[in-house]
Amino acid sequence: MKALRLALDRLLGSVICVLMAGMVLNVLWQVFTRFVLGQPSSFTEELARYMMIWVGLLGSAYAAGKKSHLALDLLTARLQGTRRRTSEFIIHTCVLLFSFAVLVAGGGRLVYIQLSLGQQSAALQVKLGYVYLAVPLAGAFIVFYSVMALLDTVRGETPTGEQSSGLN
Repeated sequence: MKALRLALDRLLGSVICVLMAGMVLNVLWQVFTRFVLGQPSSFTEELARYMMIWVGLLGSAYAAGKKSHLALDLLTARLQGTRRRTSEFIIHTCVLLFSFAVLVAGGGRLVYIQLSLGQQSAALQVKLGYVYLAVPLAGAFIVFYSVMALLDTVRGETPTGEQSSGLN
């Protein structure tokens, strides 16, 4: 499972980097066409918006996987032993339930509805269901990372795999 987690970390990191690089190029093109050519590109603003949605959602999944999300550490930072493990267990369970119910189930329903309606974006003519696909996809990644974090907590492991003090 740790190999799968590492592979997912690398995949998400790479996808986020590619999306960010694409956003930079897209915005540079927008600035160039607007201020140098005097004729702004018609698709760049919409593309930047959709890429930002994907970066934000996949970035939140990546942060959850790295346990660098503020809410995952803020409450447990000063606790020790069984209290810390219990707190981590409750937090990861809440994140898991929210991610599954809202992001995966609700986001999946949103994608289904949008694809069924066939609604397309104005400039790119992309089905909006594909744009919203970032929601259940990021939710699925967060669910996976939450399950892995729960397993680590139950085993008494820290994110690096070392035994936590007082949790045995």
